[in-house]
Amino acid sequence: MSSIDEKRVHGANTEPTALFVASDIGLTRVSVAGERVGEIELRDRRPVHDLTFDEKLAIATDEDVLVGDSLTETGFGPATAVGFQDGLVAAAPDGRVARRIDDEWHDVGTVETVHAIDGDLLATDGGIYRLTDDGLTHVGLDAVRDVAVEGVPRTATATGLYRLGNGWIDELDGDFRMVSADIDGELAHAATADEFYAHDDGEWRAIETEKSIAAVAYAGLVYAVATDGTLLVGTGDGWRDHPLGIGEPHALVAADRKPV
Repeated sequence: MSSIDEKRVHGANTEPTALFVASDIGLTRVSVAGERVGEIELRDRRPVHDLTFDEKLAIATDEDVLVGDSLTETGFGPATAVGFQDGLVAAAPDGRVARRIDDEWHDVGTVETVHAIDGDLLATDGGIYRLTDDGLTHVGLDAVRDVAVEGVPRTATATGLYRLGNGWIDELDGDFRMVSADIDGELAHAATADEFYAHDDGEWRAIETEKSIAAVAYAGLVYAVATDGTLLVGTGDGWRDHPLGIGEPHALVAADRKPV
């Protein structure tokens, strides 16, 4: 991997953390401790389109939304995206969005195909929708692939990377497919098929990498998974890579979301 000029030097995190990767071959669990990668385990062989973590894991599959360590079925049915906002939220391939309350699903609306859910924002083919007590409200843009709400909300779209200010403000031009932010909102990442960017100290900077980045997660260090299934670990002087052998991933989460 090409080295990069990191503005932060991260100390080793010796406490093990579980990373979960969603891909067409199933749910993969990767044990990491700082820069060290340990056991890699295929937890479930059903294709996983999306996943999220907030005290417990939830994954979106072609069969159902599964939750917890035991991957318990919830009865939602096939799903494209999952998130947590005052409970578990899921979206179906037909655009149906529902919230799980007291172990029962309650429909809140139907929109265009949902690609990602983060907090109260949904990234869809028709733009960004906000989840409210009254249902779903369109709040701008179109062709949105991903959304991150920590700190300043940002969206990855086919025409650029946007942040929420007085409306949606264009930050970077390009065909963006992912955006993420750490738990305190101070560090963010975004990627097109060919470029990878980090936002730190108030500005975006390009990161040199030979890999195309699919998703990023944070747990004391920055972890990224490339479209070829390689796990990348951000260090003080570059990136360490470790092949996972999973094919193209769809999403990555850390089961312990420590600030970077």
